[in-house]
Amino acid sequence: SRELFVLTYGALVAQLCKDYEKDEDVNTCLDRMGYGIGVRLIDDFLARSAVKKCRSYSETADMIAQVAFKMYLGVTPSVSCSSAAGNEFSLILDKNPLVDFVEELPAERASLCYCNLLCGVIRGALEMVHLAAEVTFLQDRLKGDSVTEIGITFLRKAEDRRHKRN
Repeated sequence: SRELFVLTYGALVAQLCKDYEKDEDVNTCLDRMGYGIGVRLIDDFLARSAVKKCRSYSETADMIAQVAFKMYLGVTPSVSCSSAAGNEFSLILDKNPLVDFVEELPAERASLCYCNLLCGVIRGALEMVHLAAEVTFLQDRLKGDSVTEIGITFLRKAEDRRHKRN
């Protein structure tokens, strides 16, 4: 459940910080864990949401914000397109439930991307529906920014692996 996940997430990050000296290693681990979750979560999302296939990157970004975030985290980020090509979007969260119990990052962990798991989840889920994307935190309230912003850049349609049997 969402509540259990939010309550235990801080303990997970704290343990990773003990296991790894460098913030970059923690960030990579969180992204990798999130990716694995996203790869598995997409089936649950598609079954529970009964959404139809998105026809554009814009529809996909809206679906992530309005359906997926609401379903799994209970929040609905706003979406803005940040490129003329229509392949770069920002998800702006006024409230991030993963940081409900976090006041601020310790000074020695200034480059920690505390919620990097979310980037991995989004990237993994998108890859499973054949959309390659780069997903990164652009702004973070834990680092003093006014909002939490996740950037999604759709790179290209991922090729269907079933057709690559050379």
